[in-house]
Amino acid sequence: MTAPSTAPAPPSRGGRWIQQWDPEDETFWKETGEKIAKRNLLFSVLSEHIGFSIWTMWSVLVLFMGPEYGLTPADKFLLTSMVTLVGAVVRVPYTFAVAIFGGRNWTIISASLLLVPTIAAFTVMKPGTSFNTFLLVGLLAGIGGGNFASSMTNINAFFPLRKKGWALGLNAGGGNIGVPVIQLVALAIIGASGGPRVLLGIYIPLVVVAAVLSALFMDNIENVKNDTGAAKDAAKDGHTWIMSFLYIGTFGSFIGYSFAFGQVLTNQFGRTPLEAAYVTFIGPLLGSLIRPVGGALADKYGGAKITLYNYVGMAVATAVLIAASMQKSLGLFTVAFVVLFVLSGLGNGSTFKMIPGIFHTKALAKGLEGEEAAAYGRRLSGASMGLIGAVGALGGVGINLAFRQSFLSYGSGTGAFVAFLAFYAACFLVTWAVYLRRSAAKGLATATTEAKPQLNYAEV
Repeated sequence: MTAPSTAPAPPSRGGRWIQQWDPEDETFWKETGEKIAKRNLLFSVLSEHIGFSIWTMWSVLVLFMGPEYGLTPADKFLLTSMVTLVGAVVRVPYTFAVAIFGGRNWTIISASLLLVPTIAAFTVMKPGTSFNTFLLVGLLAGIGGGNFASSMTNINAFFPLRKKGWALGLNAGGGNIGVPVIQLVALAIIGASGGPRVLLGIYIPLVVVAAVLSALFMDNIENVKNDTGAAKDAAKDGHTWIMSFLYIGTFGSFIGYSFAFGQVLTNQFGRTPLEAAYVTFIGPLLGSLIRPVGGALADKYGGAKITLYNYVGMAVATAVLIAASMQKSLGLFTVAFVVLFVLSGLGNGSTFKMIPGIFHTKALAKGLEGEEAAAYGRRLSGASMGLIGAVGALGGVGINLAFRQSFLSYGSGTGAFVAFLAFYAACFLVTWAVYLRRSAAKGLATATTEAKPQLNYAEV
């Protein structure tokens, strides 16, 4: 295959618009596209990483907030639930923003906006501040959750279908790792008897660095900017909402447990903030690192298959957590929780690999071929990722609210884990019924004409 005659030269590092982008063309990809795509991936990861750290900073700030702050465990779970909620909701407009402003331009804006919640938290973080004030400032931190949606939509456009699982997994994993990184920094600060303002003071200049580097080294793609109607089309597609449900089980678990793990250890097992901080970062760290592995496995074996078996593992780990919680076994509880984090990260990678595969399969079933099919899949998958990411993040809200109610009702998190086990079973059934059951594939195929390829999602 030859490169198109109008293939663009690498744009300047000032971020000029790329007028033509064809990553499915192997010659173009090797000679021009791969270098540009990887550069944008690198700085997208950096900005998203800082965004995740700011979004989840309240998961560690609450560990600094001792009795002198006057907050109950229920108050803290409510606070982290609301931060998670805002992070989920803003993912929708952040997805649209890539098409309106361009990927590079919006990365600069979204990174700069992270200064607002960071400086606000630095200002109010002291005993005597009212709970409502903490809640309001915490809501501001939710904007950090939006960076994921815009970053994934942007990077999806840069890479060919055969590389999307790896690229999206690396992009998301590099962002997700912002959760354990801020927890590790907090551990060091708590260990050195520092206060929460030290933590916030470290991140304020990092936000500025992320925005500046995005301006210097990232690019915009013209055809993504022009397609502002893709999100509307994606919202009409049933697969967007099916994948949203499945993503609640994977990413919703990851972000919800990231906020809640430390609080569960302190409230149910009597760990001090320092003792909790010693282990809370391990689960998010491993879950983040394994996300690209989930994407790579999905590239090789099919995202639906990896996702299906992953839900089996998550259900088993949750059953162990229920037993450990009832037996008050801290060691078993901690190990099982970390395993659950790892599996949630693996599932994050495999579910997001499914999305471009599903829409590319639908393009082929419509009779589209080559770049036309790739463009159709790229258009809808990029738009749907923000919606899926938003709904998925709502799972984190549900997890924190479930823990809040469980502690209010039973004094432990056992009741919440029972509910999570039932949900993972539902996710398993949906994955099997929609994407792997042979009769489902045959039924979907009847909607196409005999002259068109049949719909078969088993390999997505």
